[in-house]
Amino acid sequence: MVGNPKKLVVATSSSALFDLSESDRVYREEGIAAYAEYQISRESVPLAPGDAFPLVRKLLHLNDTLGRELVEVILLSRNTADTGLRVFNSIQHHNLPVSRAAFTGGAEPYRYMKPFGCHLFLSTNPQDVRAALANNMAAASILPSARTHSENDRLHFAFDGDAVLFSDEAEQIYQKSGLAAFTQNEQQAADQPLMGGPFKPFLAALHELQSEFATGECPIRTALVTARAAPAHERVIKTLRAWNIRLDESLFLGGMKKADFLLAYGADVFFDDQAEHCRLASEVVATGHVPHGIANEA
Repeated sequence: MVGNPKKLVVATSSSALFDLSESDRVYREEGIAAYAEYQISRESVPLAPGDAFPLVRKLLHLNDTLGRELVEVILLSRNTADTGLRVFNSIQHHNLPVSRAAFTGGAEPYRYMKPFGCHLFLSTNPQDVRAALANNMAAASILPSARTHSENDRLHFAFDGDAVLFSDEAEQIYQKSGLAAFTQNEQQAADQPLMGGPFKPFLAALHELQSEFATGECPIRTALVTARAAPAHERVIKTLRAWNIRLDESLFLGGMKKADFLLAYGADVFFDDQAEHCRLASEVVATGHVPHGIANEA
């Protein structure tokens, strides 16, 4: 057991945590004043869960399993405190132990990630996600998913590799010169660890939290789900070894579609940098698009 592990801190926007689609429609069609009036007049009406809600609930439940608070969820919202009262009331209605928040009144929320010690920001606003990533903080746009969420207490995280856990240095070669050049480079650089991507610190924090549980009792599992295949697998394995980070499962799919594998793994959430991969994955699992790296430069 670790002596004094750091707390895992995840931030979520109000629109990721709750279904604010109708409120957003009012804002887009009638303006900010009508939106404020709409929210205030309904502040006692609880909001329905959003796409990040099941993940947030499972994360917070880990504290009950551990018997101490090692996971915290922070609300980072573009609302004002006035219009955000409905969100806090909804948090209380759903019995979520979320007590800290920043209501920015339309300003960029990522500025408060570092003061709160956040390892990850989940949002439905791509602009806010890109701003966080540009400032070297892990963030993802949560996509709508038709999947029926698992009600068990186990948490299964799945990550793409290049441009998510790792930098996009290898992906750049693939995008510019093709698969053969990519494979040759990865074979030649097999003993050189890849640089970390935006989700490396989050994975490290998850790994530390996993160490708080006895062998065989950890309710958190992590998996790499990558389009890489042999022989490009070796550099990935040696990179994780150099980082001293263990993944529970590693799937090297050689370009096969990831959705079926995510379903078989039982993923609660999957993070990928490529929009099309995210679209396909979101049909079976809650998915976070990480708009980072060369694939997103356009």
